Amino acid sequence: MIQIDDKVIGFEIFTRRFVCDIAKCKGECCYEGDSGAPLTDEETRVLDEIYPAVEPYLNDVERAEIAKQGKWVVDADGDKVTPIINGRECVYTSRDSDGTWKCAIEEAYNDGKIDFKKPISCHLYPIRVTHYKQFDALNFHEWDACCQPALELGKKLGVPVYKFLKEPIVRAWGEDFYAELEKIAPEVEEYERKRSKN
Repeated sequence: MIQIDDKVIGFEIFTRRFVCDIAKCKGECCYEGDSGAPLTDEETRVLDEIYPAVEPYLNDVERAEIAKQGKWVVDADGDKVTPIINGRECVYTSRDSDGTWKCAIEEAYNDGKIDFKKPISCHLYPIRVTHYKQFDALNFHEWDACCQPALELGKKLGVPVYKFLKEPIVRAWGEDFYAELEKIAPEVEEYERKRSKN
C-alpha cells in the first residue's frame, strides 16, 4: 500500500483496469446489494434539500418507499445510507426503457435541476473507502458478478482505476491528491511488474 497524507491506497487502484460498460452491465450496481449507498453527514442534509427536484424522476413505488423509510436511513452497521427496496435496489434507482438502471439523483443533475451529482461513495466506485481513527483506507472493490464488463473494457482500453475515477477522486480529495497519484503510479506499476516476475 501507498500512503499520501492520511490516505492509505491499495496497489490495485493503480494496477487494475476498469471502465464502466453501462451498455452491458445495465447499471446493476444500483440494483444489487444488501445495503444502500453510504452517505456522509453532509450528504444526508443535501438529500433532504434536493428531494423535491429528484422526486419527479422516481416512480410511485420508490416515492412510497421514501415516504415510509425516509430520504436516508441508518443500516444494521450504524452507517447512514440510501434506503433500499426489498433488501435490494437503491430507492433512488429507476429503470429506463432499455432495462438500464439509472440514478434519479444523477438524472436530475444532468438535467440541471440540482448541483449535486450523486453520493460520493457511488461516484468513487469501485474504490471503497474505510475510515479509521488515524487514516482512511482506499481499496479496489471487486464485484465480478456485476462489474465483469467493466474489468474487460478497462483491460481492453488499458485504463487504470485511478484514471477512470479522476473526476470523483478530485471531487473527494482535490487536484493535489490526484497529482500525487499520477506521480506515484509509474513506480507502483513497475514494482508490481518486477514482483510478478519473481
